[in-house]
Amino acid sequence: MKLRFILTFLLCIGLKLNAQTIQKIGVPYIQNFYKSDYAAGNQNWAIAKDKNGIIYFGNSEGLLSYDGNYWQTHKLPHRLVVRSVATDKTGRIYTGGFGELGYWEYDERAILNYHSLTNLVKDKSTLNNEVWKIYVDGNRVIFQTFANIFIYQNNKIEIIKGNGSFLFLLKAGKRFFVETPGSGVYELIGNKLSFLPVLNKKEVSNILSILPFGKDSYLIGTAKNGLFLYNGKTVTKWVNQGDGFLSTYQLNNGVKIFDKYFAYGTILNGVIILDENGQIVQHINKGNGLQNNTVLSLFTDENQNLWVGLDNGIDRVDTSSPLYFFFDKNGIFGTVYSSIIFGDRIYLGTNQGLYQSDWDNKDNKSPHLDFKIIPNSQGQVWDLSVHQGNLICGHNNGTYLVNDDKIEKISSVSGGWTIKGLGKDADKLIQGTYTGLVIYQKTNGSYAFSNKVIGFNQPSRYIEEDDKGNFWICHPYKGLFKVKLSDDYKTAKSVKQYDKSSGLSSDYGISVFKLNGKIVFSSDAGFYVYDDISDKFYPYNQLNSKLGSFKSSNKIIKATDQKFWFIDHGKVALANFPKPGILNIDSNMFKILNGRMVQDYENISKIDENLFLISVDDGFVIYNKQNFVKNKLNLPSVFIGRIENISTDGYLITESGSLAKNIAIRFSKNSLRINYSLPYYGQGKIKYQYFLDGFTKKWSTWSVLCQKDFTNLPYGDYTFKVRALVNEGKVSNVSEFNFTVLAPFYATVWAYIVYFVLFVLAIYFIRIWYFKKLTKHQKALETRLKNEQNERLREEAIANQQKLATLKNQQLQTELNNKAREATNSAMNIVYKNELLQKIKDEILNLKDKEGKKIAEDQLKRIQKIIDESLNDERDWNLFETSFNETHESFFKKLKVEHPDLVPNDLKLCAYLRMNMSSKEMASLLNISVRGVEIRRYRLRKKLNIAHDKNLNEFLIEL
Repeated sequence: MKLRFILTFLLCIGLKLNAQTIQKIGVPYIQNFYKSDYAAGNQNWAIAKDKNGIIYFGNSEGLLSYDGNYWQTHKLPHRLVVRSVATDKTGRIYTGGFGELGYWEYDERAILNYHSLTNLVKDKSTLNNEVWKIYVDGNRVIFQTFANIFIYQNNKIEIIKGNGSFLFLLKAGKRFFVETPGSGVYELIGNKLSFLPVLNKKEVSNILSILPFGKDSYLIGTAKNGLFLYNGKTVTKWVNQGDGFLSTYQLNNGVKIFDKYFAYGTILNGVIILDENGQIVQHINKGNGLQNNTVLSLFTDENQNLWVGLDNGIDRVDTSSPLYFFFDKNGIFGTVYSSIIFGDRIYLGTNQGLYQSDWDNKDNKSPHLDFKIIPNSQGQVWDLSVHQGNLICGHNNGTYLVNDDKIEKISSVSGGWTIKGLGKDADKLIQGTYTGLVIYQKTNGSYAFSNKVIGFNQPSRYIEEDDKGNFWICHPYKGLFKVKLSDDYKTAKSVKQYDKSSGLSSDYGISVFKLNGKIVFSSDAGFYVYDDISDKFYPYNQLNSKLGSFKSSNKIIKATDQKFWFIDHGKVALANFPKPGILNIDSNMFKILNGRMVQDYENISKIDENLFLISVDDGFVIYNKQNFVKNKLNLPSVFIGRIENISTDGYLITESGSLAKNIAIRFSKNSLRINYSLPYYGQGKIKYQYFLDGFTKKWSTWSVLCQKDFTNLPYGDYTFKVRALVNEGKVSNVSEFNFTVLAPFYATVWAYIVYFVLFVLAIYFIRIWYFKKLTKHQKALETRLKNEQNERLREEAIANQQKLATLKNQQLQTELNNKAREATNSAMNIVYKNELLQKIKDEILNLKDKEGKKIAEDQLKRIQKIIDESLNDERDWNLFETSFNETHESFFKKLKVEHPDLVPNDLKLCAYLRMNMSSKEMASLLNISVRGVEIRRYRLRKKLNIAHDKNLNEFLIEL
């Protein structure tokens, strides 16, 4: 298979140019906007840009807008397709659809609203067509359908009708042309159509594009008959490279780029760009970057971005970029590890072999790149380099000399990673391979294998020679070596390996390069330099501090005497050392290359002072430094877009903070999100900085975020300010958005008036209340005094009563004590009486008469009976019981209730025990012996069921 692209070579290589050029090799960077990105219809029929830098698209689902970050879709009435779009200086966006023409305009809140103009059309039957073209011409707007032309001016619409239907109204410079099929071409002058007979030719029909050409001529593009030149008097066929292409693939529209290129969109095969000589400069289609081959609309902005509206999607072609791409879309030559231009050929070293194609910059006849593999080169190619007119290829299978489309093996040592010239001997080369070092000698103008260096067999990924003749060699994975070779370069006289112990940050991933004549060593931690006195490595802080994130670069490639490519694991930057102590580094321009290069095998080769060939995974990129120099950066202002409330029931506050006026936000909705973007449609790193005057005290740090949330803002007036920084260099003007957070209802003027009235009323009512309270207080004091006096009297009465009760209690206690004493005395009297009677009874037994004889027993018995009756007289007990109950609270009743089995003698014993009488006293009262008392005590304990450790007397006292 052959990879064929209709491409040409670089314009004016080596010449001084006065204007921006479009390269012929490769294609410009193409930014694809998919349907999923802009969330609208597939087809995009028209494109325009307003004064704020917003791009508008006539989309099949409505009016589509893009500000560089955010997409919005606005629907026409009845969800009509927007076929045409135009903008004026006031900010209006005019659109047209089927039977509908009008304009969109921001209201005071910057909400984009549609205003139909169909009510100004008197003859409504003329609106039964699509509006395909809209042009703003001074203070008038021209709408065109296939049937009529409508001119809107001074709030009126005038209808212009032709001899038949119209094709498309086309603007070229300040002139308007329209074709009437079958009748010829007319020019719209004022409000009249003027016939142009010179264009009334059969072949000049189906005109779809008219562009200014030179000073007084026009380039006419037809659908199927190619291009024609019209100078106002004659029309001639323009013979050019694209004529057949445009006829075959059907031209559909056209625009001018850089005032000297002509871009044409086709129905069947994308876009071609022609120069003023009719040469094809670019052909861009689905095969090399477009999403779709059917081009419905074209538009160029002031930065010469080519916007392409497609049948499915939107693309932006960065024609002013210094980077142009050539990709192997069909996977013919695999992954590119090295590329170079040598002689009139371009060579690509890939993982599949060595490929070549013609590179003839003298040919202007639609050349193309047709890469073919060089026979016998199959396999991994590591390196391509030129030494004294010899192109040398380092290959997995060895090393080859390359001559046009042939190769010649000059070494069988596998793995030719890198090859360098020897400083002391210009006719010798040294090469790093899988198994050590190889020396080549130049003989008869060509290099040939000389010898393999003995004594050093380590894999050698990078080689650099210092000013003392030492060779610094990097192992592809682990290790850094300093090798001293013999004078004949055949043996290694000394070999020393360096690692972390020598000051390096790691044993792995160390590379060596020459930077401005100085040997530097790269690592993930930054660059190092070697000190031969201490035989140690030290961080190269002077370089690291200025490289920023690129201090961890794994590769350095010389660009010019003062410029070097720094490559950090796939990320690319161009560093400029204009003079000692100054380093300028640019990485933003090359961001689109990030991740595209083969990591650790990145390759950039120099074509000439302005052109560089950059190897990427599946092709190469041409960098034209001259294009970059000529491309001046004109920054627009930051566009403050949608402002949204982010409360729980969030809503749209405005569609454009930049255009909104008198925005007031309720305090209850004082949390909002502000979106902003820079309408800069080009490659570059954009950062934003904001400041909310009235809330924050200083500018924020630069950030790539393009929206900011503010929550719970206090009420007051605010000014949101934002600016953009592009490529760490130029700063845009400050854009502002003024808004007010309304005071809450309790902090408004009316609220303060109400507060004042309430305050006055409050004082009035408080005064009334105070005096009422004072009167009430006085009455309360009087009542309180009376109550206190009554209370004192009551307390005195109670005290007197308490005293009286105390006296009564004392009297009762005295009486009780007296009763107790009486009971005790009574008991004791009984005891004494009984003791006396017992003594008398005992004495009677010993009585004798005068003769000394005992008294007769019958006489003694009568006396003893009387004594016994006295001892057992119950009257004494009843008297004692009555007195005892009075002092001991019905003691006997409690005993009888709790112990109903007690007999009278038990009760008597309990009473005497409660009075704590002795056994002798109780014996006398009970008229029994002391032993009898003990027996009764024992029986009583059993009847009362008293525990053994419990004292009987205490039990009865506690009862």
